[in-house]
Amino acid sequence: MRRFSKIKIGLLALVVGYLIGCFCQKYHYLFKSLIPSSPVSQSHVLKDKIQAEKLPQHVAIMMDGNGRWAAQQGKPRVFGHMNALQSVEEAITACIELGIPYLTLYAFSTENWQRPQEEIDTLMYLLRTTIHDKLTEFIKNDIKLQVIGDVSRLPHDCQIELSNAIQATSNNKGLHLVIAMSYSGRWDIVQAAQGLVADVVNHQVKASDIDASFFQKYLSTHNIPDPDLLIRTGGDMRISNFLLWQLAYTELLILKKYWPDFRKADFYQAIITYQQRDRRFGKVASKL
Repeated sequence: MRRFSKIKIGLLALVVGYLIGCFCQKYHYLFKSLIPSSPVSQSHVLKDKIQAEKLPQHVAIMMDGNGRWAAQQGKPRVFGHMNALQSVEEAITACIELGIPYLTLYAFSTENWQRPQEEIDTLMYLLRTTIHDKLTEFIKNDIKLQVIGDVSRLPHDCQIELSNAIQATSNNKGLHLVIAMSYSGRWDIVQAAQGLVADVVNHQVKASDIDASFFQKYLSTHNIPDPDLLIRTGGDMRISNFLLWQLAYTELLILKKYWPDFRKADFYQAIITYQQRDRRFGKVASKL
């Protein structure tokens, strides 16, 4: 009798399971809103909203908030830098997937030399090892590397690694990846002015030749277009001596999220926000 009852219970469980399965399959849409979407599915949804004909040609990113992100977790500042590499990869991958030609990353400013030596050493180590480890991927993905800034201040091994990577990717035609290292906007303008003055003194340039377009040829970014969009993570509402000349008409987007938490979905959302902006460049809409 007990064995028969167990059989009946087992059959009842099978029937109930089958009915529940049928119900869920038929009315699955009722439960969709209750299940949180994964970051991957969210990024796909956002990517589909992007208008290919209105993509920015150049995106610049101020990768801020690593130290504060680490502090929130009771970790030293260097922990934040070490966990920021995935965010860099996601930004690069997003640009490649969308077909954005230029990406500039503000990795280390001239003011950052004033930080604790341990933090500087960690950043230089991450720079050297990341460039070395990712060079094969750069070549495979047709990424061209360029570095702007006072590279002479970098450790010798970092200079060698960067030089090798720049040379190895010089003929690549895909994403033009610009790393701003030991860089500041004021440094860039001063070194451009020095070069221009030297050419004037040597009678290679006349004063009457000089205008904004001519001066721009002496900047470290002379071979790339000015950024269309600047993304700054970490919430600070300033440009912190970054691309001072080049950001004249750049759209600014400040995110409260710290850089180690930045993912492709955030990049796609930034592009969508950019495409909703009305860029007039000092004109009125009817004149564009």
